[in-house]
Amino acid sequence: MSLGGGVDWLESYHITGGKILEGDHTLNGAKNAVLPILAATIVSGRTSRIENCPNLSDVRTMGAILKEMGCKVLWEGDTISVDSSSVDTFVIPQHLMKEIRSSVFLMGPTLARCGQVNLSNPGGCAIGRRPIDIHLSALKRLGVEIHERDGYLECKTKGLVGNIIPLEFPSVGATENTMMAALMAEGETRILNGAKEPEIIDLQNYLRSCGADISGAGTDEIRIVGKNPLFETTYQVIPDRIEGGTILAAVAATGGQVVLKNAIPDHMEATLKILEEAGCNVIREPNRISLKAPNCLKGVKHVVTQPYPGFPTDMQSQVIALLVRSDGSSRITETIFENRFKYVEELNKMGAKIRLEGRTATVTGVNHLKGTRVSAQDLRGGASLVIAGLVAEGDTVVDQVYHIDRGYERLETVLSKLGAEITRRTSQII
Repeated sequence: MSLGGGVDWLESYHITGGKILEGDHTLNGAKNAVLPILAATIVSGRTSRIENCPNLSDVRTMGAILKEMGCKVLWEGDTISVDSSSVDTFVIPQHLMKEIRSSVFLMGPTLARCGQVNLSNPGGCAIGRRPIDIHLSALKRLGVEIHERDGYLECKTKGLVGNIIPLEFPSVGATENTMMAALMAEGETRILNGAKEPEIIDLQNYLRSCGADISGAGTDEIRIVGKNPLFETTYQVIPDRIEGGTILAAVAATGGQVVLKNAIPDHMEATLKILEEAGCNVIREPNRISLKAPNCLKGVKHVVTQPYPGFPTDMQSQVIALLVRSDGSSRITETIFENRFKYVEELNKMGAKIRLEGRTATVTGVNHLKGTRVSAQDLRGGASLVIAGLVAEGDTVVDQVYHIDRGYERLETVLSKLGAEITRRTSQII
C-alpha cells in the first residue's frame, strides 16, 4: 500500500506460535450492520448518529463516499454522525467504489433520495462472482430503468412504485438495497424470500428509529410502506457475530478459554454448534458467551455454508484453520462463493493437510504446523492464516494485512491482550 510520497509499504503480522489464549473480549459493532446503515442515512436528509461503529478501513471508506456525495460526516469515538441534508450528487465516486463491495448498498438509498444513481461495479474481496443481478432485478420492479455502459451502471426512475418482489436467492445486499429504495416508493412493497441475517433486522430497526413503516425483517416477508416522513435519530448497531466467531476459533485452536462480552449468542448459534462438535465447552448467557477448549479438538462431520440461520460463509476459513490441528478428519462445503478456498494453499504451506474437490474441503488433522511466510488474499482467509500462526511452531509472517483490516479493528491488539505473541510491522517494498 502507498503511504504517500510515492513510496510503497507493506504491513504484516509477525506471530510466534504456541501461546494459549485466555481472558475476555468485548465485541465491536458489526461491520456488516454498520455499512448498510451508513448508506441508509442518505435517505432521510436529516442527521443520524450511529453508535458502536468499528474503526475499520471499510467503514472509513464508506464515510469518505458519503462526504464526496455532500454529507457532513463526523466521527467521535465509536459514534459516526451523518448529516445528509446537503447531498448534492447521485454519482458514487469510482475510486472509492472499487475499494469496498459494500458500496453497492448506496444504490437503493441514492435512488430513494435523488431518483437516480450512477456507479461502477463494486470492489471488495476477490472471493468469487458476486453478481448484482438480483439487486437490479428487484430495483426494476420498483420502477427503475437501468443502463450499463463500459462497466458503469446508470439507474433512473420517474417515480418509485411499491411492488411484490420475490428474490430468487436470499441475497443480503439485494434485500437491503430493496428495503432502502422502497422507503420512498409510492404504496406498499413486499419482499419475499429476503435474507434473514441479524444485520437485516438491524437495518430495519435503524429505519424504524427514523420513522419508516417497515416490518417483517428476519421472516419470510418484509413489508415497507413508502413515503413516510423520516427524521433524525440516534441508533446503536449490534455486536459483530463474525468477529466473535473468529475470536472463539482462535482461542479454541490454542486450547484456551475466553469470555465474549457484548455478544448475542442467538446470532452465533450455527458457529457455536460447530465449536461444540469440535469438543469445546460453550456457555450461552444474556450478552455473553464463555468458551473453554479441550486438550485436543475433534474433527467435525460436515459443515455446509448456508444463508442465515445456517453456518455463515464468513466463518468457513476460520473454522478450517481451527480443524487443521484436530484429531480426525472434517469436511467443509462452500455453497455461497466459489473462490473462497484461496487461503488453503497458504495453510498447506504450513503443514496442513487440506484436500479440495470442487467446493468441498477435506481436512485431515495434523500434530504440528510450522511457521512460515504466508499472504492474506482476502479478509476472512487472512484471519484463518492468523489463527494458524497462533498454533504453529516457530514464527509466522502474514503479509497483506490490509485485507484483514477491512473487517477487524486492530486484530493484533485484541489477540495480544488474550496472550498471543503478535505484532504489526511496516516495511518498505523493495
